[in-house]
Amino acid sequence: MQSYQLHINLSANIEIVIGKLGKFTFPMGNYIYTGSAKKNIDARIERHKSKDKKMHWHIDYLLNDKNTKITEVQKFDEEECILNQKASGEIIVAGFGSSDCKNGCKSHLKYLG
Repeated sequence: MQSYQLHINLSANIEIVIGKLGKFTFPMGNYIYTGSAKKNIDARIERHKSKDKKMHWHIDYLLNDKNTKITEVQKFDEEECILNQKASGEIIVAGFGSSDCKNGCKSHLKYLG
């Protein structure tokens, strides 16, 4: 399994509904999202970059907003949760991208300010 981190810039404060998690306010600034793919990580990353997709994962809802831009993508051979736990930042939405996490991650999206 390969892991990746998306560096995301939000150019305005936004309020959006994240699937079944509910409605949240995301302050403008920079974020880091950690994810993984069992196969074809490049296709997963390209999907994240697309604005024309069915909403499936929590990150889809955030990335679909017009004020959101992926500024950098990094790929790793390291396990997703280990990468996520190394990333600094503040948790805005508990459970974001980590609903299937077995390592105690509170969120796989972190606000960097």
